[in-house]
Amino acid sequence: MNFIRKIRSSYNKEDTIFMDSIRDLLGYKPRNLSFFKEAFTHSSMKKKNKNGVLIDYERMEYLGDAVLGSVIANYLFKKLPKADEGTLTQMRSKIVSREHLNELGKDLGLLDLVESNIPNKNFGDNIYGNLFEALIGAIHLDRGYNFCEKFIYRNVIEPYVDIERLEGKITSYKSVLIEWCQKHKKKIKFKNYEDTGNDKLKHFSVKLYIDNEQISKGRGTSKKKAEEIASKRAYYKLQDQIEKN
Repeated sequence: MNFIRKIRSSYNKEDTIFMDSIRDLLGYKPRNLSFFKEAFTHSSMKKKNKNGVLIDYERMEYLGDAVLGSVIANYLFKKLPKADEGTLTQMRSKIVSREHLNELGKDLGLLDLVESNIPNKNFGDNIYGNLFEALIGAIHLDRGYNFCEKFIYRNVIEPYVDIERLEGKITSYKSVLIEWCQKHKKKIKFKNYEDTGNDKLKHFSVKLYIDNEQISKGRGTSKKKAEEIASKRAYYKLQDQIEKN
């Protein structure tokens, strides 16, 4: 107890508040708070360590991505003993998809912990998934693989992973539509059009055509996102035809 008091007394008020937030998030007190501070530091802060190297969450994100993939791969290997390599790889991709990680980061409120010079409203959705991976990296450095595994089981696998549901989950509506159009000799085309929104963050807008007929529209913070949104809307509009064939 005295040891903990000494640690807390060495922190300033902001660090103490941050440590309490991390403790509430993880369910344990971090041993080395600097790992978590790095995991929630945005590059806009232009912070440097004692060696003059810029600090931000991207290195932690890289580490966390590898650890998360390893834990999920191990889980699936044991859970699906008859699955081949291709099936296991596809299932892992669905669980650690950017869309799924973004949802996890939002649910955990990770953006509230970020130190940044950019207003939160100006970040795209991917910041949530990036921070989730950075958090995994920090846990790994602070407490090791076993603690990471427990955290991932508690926050990813137990509440979200449903093997039967995932087996039928579509990861790319655009790919499904392209495959369907190729199979039935239909022409699919995405056409950019002017975005007239007032958002400060640049957006892209596309129209999706099949056999020169406009089927849907999509708008997102990247061309890829806009096309995927348009594809998802087109899929549900044509779902009966697609699933029949």
